[in-house]
Amino acid sequence: MNTVSARRHGLDAQGFPTTAKVHWNLSTAPLVELAVARHEGLLSKDGAFVVETGMHTGRSANDKFIVHDATTGPVIWWGKTNKAISPEQFANVKADFAAALAAKETLFVEDLFGGSQAEHRVNVRVITELAWHAMFIRTLLVRPDAAALADFIPEFTIVDLPSFKADPARHGCRSGTIVAVDFEGKTILIGGTKYAGEMKKSVFSILNYLLPVKGVMPMHCSANIGADGRTAVFFGLSGTGKTTLSADASRTLIGDDEHGWSDTAVFNFEGGCYAKVIRLSAEAEPEIYATTHRFGTVLENVVIDPVTREIDLDDATLAENSRASYPIDFIPNASADNLGPVPSNVIMLTADAFGILPPIAKLTPEQAMYHFLSGYTARVAGTEIGVTEPDATFSTCFGAPFMPRHPSVYGNLLKERIAKGGVDCWLVNTGWTGGIYGTGSRMPIRVTRALLNAALDGSLNDAEFRTDPNFGFQVPVSVAGVEPRILNPRETWADKDAYDAKAKSLVGMFVANFAQFEDHVDAGVRESAPKAA
Repeated sequence: MNTVSARRHGLDAQGFPTTAKVHWNLSTAPLVELAVARHEGLLSKDGAFVVETGMHTGRSANDKFIVHDATTGPVIWWGKTNKAISPEQFANVKADFAAALAAKETLFVEDLFGGSQAEHRVNVRVITELAWHAMFIRTLLVRPDAAALADFIPEFTIVDLPSFKADPARHGCRSGTIVAVDFEGKTILIGGTKYAGEMKKSVFSILNYLLPVKGVMPMHCSANIGADGRTAVFFGLSGTGKTTLSADASRTLIGDDEHGWSDTAVFNFEGGCYAKVIRLSAEAEPEIYATTHRFGTVLENVVIDPVTREIDLDDATLAENSRASYPIDFIPNASADNLGPVPSNVIMLTADAFGILPPIAKLTPEQAMYHFLSGYTARVAGTEIGVTEPDATFSTCFGAPFMPRHPSVYGNLLKERIAKGGVDCWLVNTGWTGGIYGTGSRMPIRVTRALLNAALDGSLNDAEFRTDPNFGFQVPVSVAGVEPRILNPRETWADKDAYDAKAKSLVGMFVANFAQFEDHVDAGVRESAPKAA
């Protein structure tokens, strides 16, 4: 960091004075060298850096808090997801973080962009005590070039201290772990967890707060571009297939997790990918598998032999949520600019643990908004602490933990974008077929890919469709290369009466969940609700 920039925008000027040796904006190789020297992890025989995150192998969703003040009070969707702390409590957290930083001998600072479209990005500074956390966030966000770094002025600052232990009485939190967000003060404090994903999701929350005011739709989705130049976005929570399905060798990858939809483009919020790798195979997912054997990749909670340094992606001893973070250009067909045209197709991914939803269905714009606000899926083991097996849930906008504003803000933006662009919308079930979880089996990925290819190349629009009796959307009767029986979930169940009963139960869950949104949507969306056959 140059002297002028350090003086004007250094840690002292930000209220975090320190006598620590501060490593500014190191690149991957020196960060790996320091991480190895500091015994933060091990190098695999193929060059990936392998770490353990301890008890926190996923997000600490119940430990995130937002400052409730005059600015945020009226606009944040307060409740179970967005929990409040007072400005005074946040001030206590920040003072204790500053004291902890001042006591450190070594710190790492990375200045980065959240967002690949210049007019909609945010400058983010990350201060952390771990070299591998610096490497992680540098990998996941957009990396400024040397000229941009010379003039970098941080807008938001994230302080990441895994060794910090929060005090519920003093800090207004729940445990020794805390993620404290001050939108007005533009500061996020993360303490008590080594799970690096908290940093990247904090940037996602920032952009989800800022962009709707500008008319830009923030999305928890992956995105790619076909040879025809048409963009597809894939909404979905962790474990539904966002990363897997977007890493298609026949299409150009824009990104795997977080994007904005502006008037002119779909743009990646990030410069890297963060993929689940448990039981990953070279045959099913060759592009992602290859990244686990490269220098520059961070592997979290992947089992490694300490002698041979061989990794075992099938071993879930440390976590079901083992992860790989890698630069997006590790995927051979990635977009050089991390952006593409506005979407022609919107795919909503769900992992239906009840085996009721078909593998693909076509949605009207009103149905698309209904299912977007519903965000039905199954939480997959390991994505949150305490989730040990798939569990049916509704996560509005397919990303409720990261959406500070009311869901209707994002839902109406999506509906407007779909209508304006004449976008085709699809619901894709990557979950269970032939019965509920524990009885049925996971939808074959070859089936999902075949159906997606038909949707994205336009051929599925010419198929014969039936109307689903429970959900009212259109389901293809036959698709080349796909067994017709699997397109009709009821036919895959041995006990048809059991299917009907479970379908009725799931419809009831949808209706009950959507009651909270009925006053915020128009009649067309309300009429898109499922109705038990």
